[in-house]
Amino acid sequence: MAGQVAARLTLEGVCKAFGPTRVLHEVGFEVGAGRVHAVIGENGAGKSTLMKIVAGALPADSGHMRLDGVPFLPHSTIAAREQGVAIVYQELSVCPDLTVAENILLGVEPTRFGLLQPQAIEERAQRALERVTGQRDRIAVHTLVADLSPAERQLVEIARAIAAESPKLLILDEPTSSLSAVDASRLLSTLRQLAAEGLSVLYISHFLEEVREVADDFTVLRDGCVVESGVIAATNNDALVQLMAGRAVTRAQRSARSVGEVVLQLTEVAGVRLPKQASLELRRGEVLGIAGLVGSGRTELLRAVFGLDAVLSGKLRVLSLTGSKAPSVRLSQGVGLTSEDRKQEGLALALSVRDNITLSKLEPFRRGGLLSERAERSAAAHWVERLGIRCRDVDQAAGELSGGNQQKVALARLLHHDVDVWLLDEPTRGIDVRSRGEIHALIDSLTGRGKAVLVVSSTLEELLEICDRIAVMRRGVLGPAHPVAELSEHALLAEAAGA
Repeated sequence: MAGQVAARLTLEGVCKAFGPTRVLHEVGFEVGAGRVHAVIGENGAGKSTLMKIVAGALPADSGHMRLDGVPFLPHSTIAAREQGVAIVYQELSVCPDLTVAENILLGVEPTRFGLLQPQAIEERAQRALERVTGQRDRIAVHTLVADLSPAERQLVEIARAIAAESPKLLILDEPTSSLSAVDASRLLSTLRQLAAEGLSVLYISHFLEEVREVADDFTVLRDGCVVESGVIAATNNDALVQLMAGRAVTRAQRSARSVGEVVLQLTEVAGVRLPKQASLELRRGEVLGIAGLVGSGRTELLRAVFGLDAVLSGKLRVLSLTGSKAPSVRLSQGVGLTSEDRKQEGLALALSVRDNITLSKLEPFRRGGLLSERAERSAAAHWVERLGIRCRDVDQAAGELSGGNQQKVALARLLHHDVDVWLLDEPTRGIDVRSRGEIHALIDSLTGRGKAVLVVSSTLEELLEICDRIAVMRRGVLGPAHPVAELSEHALLAEAAGA
């Protein structure tokens, strides 16, 4: 355990509250030098808040921290980074209008006589990227970050975190949530190598198999308190889940499904860049999954259906309308989309939970031409309770919630709008084990009400669990859909990779 080696980071009695809401209470544990320490817990357990305190982004209300035995009280993330502590947030914080190299070395640029050294910046950025990706030309360092995919932005942010000259502690909050299986595996291998070189890692993830693969030690947070710390090899996943939830968690049982009419039909649809060719039929009462590697065109396919991206050729029919339509038309048809990038597209983070849930459909709250705030608040509270969204109240800003609870708000909006065709792009990204089961149960209940679900997920196990059929997209071309009974994770990976 971490206590058997020198302590790199020590936390004692760390507390944090926002107004009357207590987020952390007397949190304490140790992270050993050269150890990967997983911090796990349900959404809203306080994990991200704790990481922000360690990284200098938030001050603790009370408690003590020590880094290599020396009192550690960073007043900013820059101060923490100067002392060897870097963080990669679940919600990315890259600068889209800067290049990849400028992002990676931002704030720690090499200079000579007070002048920036562009060549040195690019060389150091290239080395950091190669360490993360294992490939020299995977991402060009002179590319604007705005032109990268969410997965590529994630890799850039991780490279930025390890680009410091003498890193001591790396904090990763759901680092693989936007990565393909190949990139995720490579990242875990890189972390093990970094730990072997003496770097300590604080690692947050809802994927327990991933935690088991990379972590040495663990701490479970529940409702802002430490409920258990230990060596990961000395426990099993069922025990971890029970510690996280406070009770045993069972997998939702899938109901019998009966498919109906075709509500979405694509025939050789092509977009501006992606997809290159996509044909499918989606029926009422079924869940159709789209598998594939990151960058294969899965997200672009959903965006084209919803009208966010242009369709250049092919035939597209949604319900009774043929051809590409604007998102407002799709929504009025009863088509809803949850984006994989909830920070930039999925939610209005500055607005309240209530507004994010209800703004797409305010008609039920109009009373004599006026909007009934009481009725709107009551409806939002219903969905908050239905999905188990952790918030102070429905007037709390969506941006103040954990990533998983933000995702639930996005799903609540589609429930409130009562859409018939659900386009779900990574619907359980950043969702804890129990909430993931609740989302799966929600999807299952939709099919019983005659809804149709088209879902993109990088988690093949999830697709096999919730879908009736799965199609694989490779390099922009969508293959035929097959019943899940005929598929396996190995078969899906092989098709996605062209093996």
